Amino acid sequence: MPQQKTERIIAQNRKAYHDYFIEDTFQAGISLVGTEVKSLRAGRCNLAESYIRIENKSAFLDGMHISPYEQGNIFNVEPTRRRRLLLNRGEINKLKAAVEREGYTIVPVKIYFHRSYVKVDIALAKGKKLYDKRDAIAKKTQEREAARDFRTSHK
Repeated sequence: MPQQKTERIIAQNRKAYHDYFIEDTFQAGISLVGTEVKSLRAGRCNLAESYIRIENKSAFLDGMHISPYEQGNIFNVEPTRRRRLLLNRGEINKLKAAVEREGYTIVPVKIYFHRSYVKVDIALAKGKKLYDKRDAIAKKTQEREAARDFRTSHK
């Protein structure tokens, strides 16, 4: 029997790869209420301006927008409310130490369904300077042109 695909991406934060050097990634569960899961199943989520804070030995995701579910009526909650991330103590301590000591930040990279659970990939990241972003754009353009030349030469 073939193995089924167990991961379905809901939203990605592509801007994180443009604005930061991604050092390490972690998989975290997320605490959701009510109709938020139904909105996520419909793909109505935005990670663009979201970030992660560690407070009182817990990690929280702030600024992630989950649109209200149309049939949710009174059970809908605020779209940009603070959501608790489910990480183990060692991961939280590692993230907290890196943020305090080394000038890192924690950003969400993608949100997806793993089997029937909603998971968030979070990354320990260091901010890029403007010249780093320019270098990355130039490198990507050069790779794209090389791939295009390779395709046209092998036809």
